[in-house]
Formats: sequence, structure tokens, C-alpha cells
Amino acid sequence: MDKPLTGKTVAVLVANGFEELQMTEPQRALINAGATVKIVSPENSLVNGWLDTAWGHYFPIDVALSEMLAADYDALIIPGGVRGFNKLAMNPHTNRVLRGMIDGGKATALLGHSVSLLSKVERAGGKTVIAMDDHAADLTAAGATVTPAEDALIVDGKLLTALDSVDPTALTEAVLKLVGASGDLAEAA
Repeated sequence: MDKPLTGKTVAVLVANGFEELQMTEPQRALINAGATVKIVSPENSLVNGWLDTAWGHYFPIDVALSEMLAADYDALIIPGGVRGFNKLAMNPHTNRVLRGMIDGGKATALLGHSVSLLSKVERAGGKTVIAMDDHAADLTAAGATVTPAEDALIVDGKLLTALDSVDPTALTEAVLKLVGASGDLAEAA
């Protein structure tokens, strides 16, 4: 079986209440493509997802957010989910990690509410993104171009942004391609 992402390490940054399918679908595909996927969180030892309309599964944490260094990863995924987003947005380590990934030119996927972190870390300028209506004004004011909501997923260079309504299969394919394009691979999908 072909493993085009062997040697790539991907961080998935989550807090309790993240959109579970936005983590598990890309995680499974990345692992199958040979990538090493690490769950990073400010939570202690386990993090709880949100699945549809209720709490989902627990996942073991591989790396504490306070100990994560952007230099150790090829890509970052931050799933959506307002519950998890609120915890991440208040954590200064989230800002440090996100700045490091973007400034380092590394593949970064921001989903749902997490797209708004771009304005918080002052990295929205010149980016084309898709965002929820309640975040569009802040992103525009920070210099981003916000595309119409008909699109559920936008890739601008090494930045992928998506709405919570994005199709999991389309999201997974885009993440695979983004991570593959983040290094010397032309395509991983």
C-alpha cells in the first residue's frame, strides 16, 4: 500500500467539545497515507469530542498544548465546534502555535469557528477564507477576503478554511492534498 505522507507529522489541536468528525475523518486518512498524527490539547490526558447533538468519544492526548512547538510539525488541523473553540481561543499557547505554523509556511487547516483565530493572531491579512457570518466582519477588518457562504471549503496557499457544514469526504481529500503539498510531495490524495 502506498504511503505518500510517510515522514510527515500532523498536529490536531482540540479542546473538549470539538467537532469529532472533523478530527476523526482526516486523522484516519492521514494515518492510512503514512503520516504521524498527534492529538494536542490544553486538556489533561483525555479530550471529549462533540458528535452530532451530544458528547462523543474520548481521545487520548499525545502532547500538551503548552509543550507543542510548531517547528516539530508539518501541518496543523484545528477542528470546529464552538465549545472547543472557546477554550482554545482563550489559551495563549494556541496563538503561539498558530502564529508559528503560519509564519513557518506550514499547512494549516482551520475549521468552523477556528477560522476566526486568524484575526486574533494577526495573520488574516491578504488571506482568502471562508468563515461563519458571525466571524466575517472581524476577518475582513483584519485584512482577509471572506468568500461567499456557498463555498464550504477554501484553500489559499497552505491555508485551508472550512465551514462546519463541509462534507467530511471533501474535507478529508483537501486535507490530504494540503499536507502532501506542504513539503516535497506534489499530491497525496
